[in-house]
Amino acid sequence: MYKTLIVVDTEDSPLKEQFSDVISFEKYLRDYPKENELQTRLINLCDTEHYLSKGYYCSLLAEARKHVVLPSVKTINSLRNEPDLQSLIPLITGLPAAIDSSTRLENADGTEQSFWVYFGKTDIQGLKAFAKKLFQAYPSPIIKLNISRINDRLNVSLQRCAPSMLPEEEQATFLNHLKDFTQTVWRMGGRAKSHRWDMAILVNPEEKVPPSNKEALSRFVKAASKQGIHAEVVSYAQITDINKYDALFIRETTAIDHHTYRLACEAENNDIVVLDDPTSILRCCNKVFLHDAFSYQKVPSLNTIVVSDASMETVEKLSADMGFPLVLKMPEGSFSNGVYKVSSKEELTEKLLELFTHSALILAQEYCFTDYDWRIGVLNGRAIYACRYKMARNHWQIYNHDSERFFSGGFETMPTFEVPQKVLKAALKACAAVGNGLYGVDIKQKDNHVYVLEVNDNPSIDHKVEDAYLGDELYMQIMSEFQRRLEERGKA
Repeated sequence: MYKTLIVVDTEDSPLKEQFSDVISFEKYLRDYPKENELQTRLINLCDTEHYLSKGYYCSLLAEARKHVVLPSVKTINSLRNEPDLQSLIPLITGLPAAIDSSTRLENADGTEQSFWVYFGKTDIQGLKAFAKKLFQAYPSPIIKLNISRINDRLNVSLQRCAPSMLPEEEQATFLNHLKDFTQTVWRMGGRAKSHRWDMAILVNPEEKVPPSNKEALSRFVKAASKQGIHAEVVSYAQITDINKYDALFIRETTAIDHHTYRLACEAENNDIVVLDDPTSILRCCNKVFLHDAFSYQKVPSLNTIVVSDASMETVEKLSADMGFPLVLKMPEGSFSNGVYKVSSKEELTEKLLELFTHSALILAQEYCFTDYDWRIGVLNGRAIYACRYKMARNHWQIYNHDSERFFSGGFETMPTFEVPQKVLKAALKACAAVGNGLYGVDIKQKDNHVYVLEVNDNPSIDHKVEDAYLGDELYMQIMSEFQRRLEERGKA
């Protein structure tokens, strides 16, 4: 049995008068998940128009907490990125000249008409089939559908909407559809070859700290060939058609509001084997998700608090709970970017105010200095390499972005069987909270305790660093996993 929650932006939402299970985002952030709670499904009615907004975090946290959520983060991002609707347009090309008294598409060349779709439903007869297919492709509570006709060509665009954006005459209709939906069951897609498959290895030649150096990329290509895969190293600009490939291996630093994520989504939607997959990118690229997932699934980690304001009360609480120095983290960041150490209340307040101009939530974490961090490479739930990364000289992190001479510290690569069992167990448990892709887990070990810092999708694999123990076998193991997935795809 599922418990349904409806999450809104603010405590004073008028929906609270109509539904008993309406809660604010702040309450959901603060009070959930609950111990021994029923299976929970979430209707996210917060404004998701802006990246890293409360609405975005609502869906992100719901996924971390194993709640079924509508819309998902993937849907939110898909709608932000101008979705391809060409396959759906034939469903409305036969619209009559007048859907209702106010809509005459055939006689209004260039005039845009707007319609509302609620949970895949509309009262407009000519749009019902389209609305149903639209919900299957982009399940979302409210979508504004804009249609225009220019020179006999039908143009369609979508806009995500919160209830506050609805005109007054649509409010009652939306409430009826919301009531109906809460009572339903949710059901949420060239050349002669000497190789069986083609793979694109995506890189950015201009990247300062790429996930793999040139020699490592060369070894990936050779290992792929031995697995029957023709791999080519390409930049984003060189990929004109992702469908010419059977597999995509992303070796460019990933981000959500970025072509790496969009390309991963396109690959997955076209049944192309991709590492890392969009879900892994979503989860690993946001430290708020990781913190919540770690807490929910009891992954050992440092004391961390999700902060939503820079009030004096918040600053005092952080000071009392963690002391100084403490660490502030932007939800997104890689290679030690977006991570700041603060040493006083004044510095804490100043940095929080600065960071809140970029994100609705910030993480505050207790400071724990060690001489090195563990990095455990995990592929499909199995540890495949282990390194100890030392701190950059005269710095508290592995990377010092303010130093050119001592940019990073040293390293030690070793077989996984020499890694303490506590470290390996924590790494595998952390990855289980994310998925079954290729990950690099950062872990601190102090005395007899271990703390997972984060799980990185698209981890560093450089020649003479991560492969220093396994050598070419490391590349073979990764390409063997691609080969296995490609075989499985063929059986489906």
